[in-house]
Amino acid sequence: MDSVNESTVVNILLVEDDEIDVESVRRSFRRNRIANKIHLARDGVEALEMLRVDGDKHITRPLIVLLDINMPRMNGLEFLNELRRDEALRDLVVFVLTTSSNEYDIYEAYNLNVAGYMLKTEVGDGFGDAIKLIDHYWRVVELRN
Repeated sequence: MDSVNESTVVNILLVEDDEIDVESVRRSFRRNRIANKIHLARDGVEALEMLRVDGDKHITRPLIVLLDINMPRMNGLEFLNELRRDEALRDLVVFVLTTSSNEYDIYEAYNLNVAGYMLKTEVGDGFGDAIKLIDHYWRVVELRN
């Protein structure tokens, strides 16, 4: 792996329903030579299943969640509420990557202890910088296994 120490590989759970945005995140990871595996959930329901279930879809720690706000079935804020109520998952690190600049969404996300709230509309260098920030975060901060 180019960018990651093998002993501290951080799994990434991308919770995103838009295929173009999924590809943008993957492309940004490749451009920045970030080799961490990206697991994909299409909404909050699927993400919780992946976090809670033992088996093929289960994602192990250390783990960082990249979360969209606007999704079907269970949106990002509903997911965050459920995550923070779950004793086994409440300490997960979550970064919001969304198109929503709604003040309520921003307030609620930070109220639910997200590590950062970033707009996907920051295309090009701005979005790449956001991905670099996340990469730097998991290299510097000790994440729970």
